[in-house]
Amino acid sequence: MRILVAEDDPLLSDTLRDGLTAEGFTVDIALDGITALERLSEIDIDVLVLDRDLPGMSGDAVCRNLREFNDDTRVLMLTAASSVTDRVEGLDLGADDYLTKPFAFVELVARIRALGRRTRSVVAPVIEHGSLRVDTIRRTVWLNHESVRLSPKEFEVLEALLRADGAPLRSEQLLDIAWDTPDTLSRGVVRVLIHSLRKKIGPDLIEHEPGHGYRVRQP
Repeated sequence: MRILVAEDDPLLSDTLRDGLTAEGFTVDIALDGITALERLSEIDIDVLVLDRDLPGMSGDAVCRNLREFNDDTRVLMLTAASSVTDRVEGLDLGADDYLTKPFAFVELVARIRALGRRTRSVVAPVIEHGSLRVDTIRRTVWLNHESVRLSPKEFEVLEALLRADGAPLRSEQLLDIAWDTPDTLSRGVVRVLIHSLRKKIGPDLIEHEPGHGYRVRQP
């Protein structure tokens, strides 16, 4: 699962990132509400761990904004307030669960896993695009009925582009999808990977749209 932790305390957010990463999650961090919304618009997040008291835009406003636009990302809201009224307010805003600070890390992990088990929209396990067939469960790729070997990162990028269904994805978005530490990498890494993909699945499937990013050519 991919987790976004929206928490303005750098020490706590770093601690949560390290702990959740050790539990097998992919973790992104946002230190304010505006950044959290931006990240949610750029990458597919399974569970948002959202502090109510965020600078720039409050956690309440972030949650309200998500639900107004019918975003079904699971939201686990964090707060220092422990009254029943505060918990009810958070749930009324559209949060799926509520955890009061301070909390036990093992409880946080359990609640995240529980939210992750609640299915969101069903995505097709097999993607077919012209003569290309991608099985996202077995992580296999076939082109003209012949097997194509891709690296894990090549597979992640190809799946993301196919699921975008012709919409362009920027290099930064692809870095977020396929790399654990995207902030330390340059867009040149994406160019190299796209070049390798084109050699394996054909030069015409993935095209670059200047100023917008990479997209799959529609059949």
